[in-house]
Amino acid sequence: LVAVSVGSWLQFTERNANDTVHTVGSRAADRVDVEATVQSVDAAARELVLRIRVTPRGALGEEAGTAPVADLSLQTSVATLSDLEFAAHERLTTKDVQVALAGGSISDYPFDTYETDIAFRAQMGGEQVPVRMLFSNNDTLFSVSAEPVPARQEAVVALELTRSGSLLVFAVFMMVAMWALAASVLIGAWYLTTGSEGLVWPGLAWMAATLFALAAFRNTAPGTPPIGCVLDWFAFLWAETIIALCLITVVITGVNKALHRDAPPT
Repeated sequence: LVAVSVGSWLQFTERNANDTVHTVGSRAADRVDVEATVQSVDAAARELVLRIRVTPRGALGEEAGTAPVADLSLQTSVATLSDLEFAAHERLTTKDVQVALAGGSISDYPFDTYETDIAFRAQMGGEQVPVRMLFSNNDTLFSVSAEPVPARQEAVVALELTRSGSLLVFAVFMMVAMWALAASVLIGAWYLTTGSEGLVWPGLAWMAATLFALAAFRNTAPGTPPIGCVLDWFAFLWAETIIALCLITVVITGVNKALHRDAPPT
């Protein structure tokens, strides 16, 4: 009951954080609303995909904000890989853009963090107009904190991206489980090498299965971390090494005992 209660609270907290919408920018009646939602984060490529939906309000829009009254140009930050252009009187469509990430390294998985800035500046008919941004996050593998940056008619937020709480808990559990399995195999190897048995095939099968199962278990880590990350150097590589050495030691010791036991007396 305690575990389920704590898990429910953590899940509820993380869900509320993902559902939070950060509002930045102007609140003027005549403005351009930009709904920016993080769809996915590619830590290996150091970029995120941002889905953008634009809605002109007040005198700047027509047909309930589905089209601008004049040509609309949406200029973005340096980290965003493209600006957006919308023709006058044409229906606005949702668009995806890539945003480059700075800082951090995926080799620090699952403790890697990244930073970037997202900014929007709108021009309609050649004149700058106020912008309001509504920022949210849909990537469950990352937790995003948004810090508003003061600006006049622009909407700017500074983002910090870290691995989500559920991913961090699972990654730490994986490391603990790897060390626990390595310790189990080490204890089993000590028992087999100090006993009088020869080759104990069930024990050898269990050790070999653990050796290959750990590799498959490691590949289930969410976010597809590369080989050589913190997860590997803290647990996986050492656990695999210990299990392999234990398996080799048990085989050599078992064969040696079997040969001495079967040798004819002199």
